[in-house]
Amino acid sequence: MNKHKVFKLSGKGLRSGLMMFTLFTAIGVWRYFATDQLLFVWLFGYIGLSIAVGEVLSGSLVRKYKPWGRRITQMLVGLFMLVFLGLLAHENMQIEGFFFYLFAGVFGGATLHYFIAQIIGPIFFGRGWCGWACWTMMIMDLFPWRKPTHGRVKYLGLLRYLHFVAVLVLVYILYYITDYGAEGHNVAELKWLVVGNAAYYLISILLAVVLKDNRAFCKYICPIPIPMKILSRFSLLKQQINMDKCTDCGLCERDCLMDIKLLDYARLNQRVLSSECILCSTCINVCPTGAISTTKRFDCGLREYITLR
Repeated sequence: MNKHKVFKLSGKGLRSGLMMFTLFTAIGVWRYFATDQLLFVWLFGYIGLSIAVGEVLSGSLVRKYKPWGRRITQMLVGLFMLVFLGLLAHENMQIEGFFFYLFAGVFGGATLHYFIAQIIGPIFFGRGWCGWACWTMMIMDLFPWRKPTHGRVKYLGLLRYLHFVAVLVLVYILYYITDYGAEGHNVAELKWLVVGNAAYYLISILLAVVLKDNRAFCKYICPIPIPMKILSRFSLLKQQINMDKCTDCGLCERDCLMDIKLLDYARLNQRVLSSECILCSTCINVCPTGAISTTKRFDCGLREYITLR
């Protein structure tokens, strides 16, 4: 195949990539001046560059291959956090690590990660972290059930709230009541990382097979979206459907990874205000008329339009 038919450099993709690289490098510089550790510039510069690569590829590849821009970023960021920060640096980047650091009053890797990706980030990028950086979904998005065909199981999503509370209570008990971690911080963090991720991957695969949905774990079990869903409602970046271009073909809804009824928002002349949107751009990539785009402004909506089984 002629390479020019597969890739054509996009100025919009370049600008978006440059913006993300600059933003994350600036965060690294901020942490450098706050801690005098040059490592932060490299760490955040790498994450910014990884996102930039995905933005450029997503904007420049033909429609068939556009999803690989996001997936490549997912791999670059996810493996970095799981392998480098986790296995090599012994930082537990899961929510348990965040709670342990929080109780200890330590501004470490996990607290910094959650502060940027799950607390401050959603104001600007919504749940973009779930779509572009999650190391659990970087594997699950490669499974064959990328298009959910049956909708969500009603009320099953309540499990992630129970999971969130259970993890918080467990960490509290371990930290304040037992001597967990007495053998050393690094040893305790590595145990959580290995055992926790093994359990997450196992549950993710089982749910995907049973429900024929790669992102079943994300929708029903994962506790990470709980704090993100609050501020993501006010997110600067959201998808919007131009009804003047829309032919009401329904492709965007049928391909939506998160089962969102996108057209319901469009018919109300609203952006996609669902806190379940992960900014994966699948709807943009499949739209045959180019009616969907990512727009920038602050708005908010509480109503969730989700396709249910």
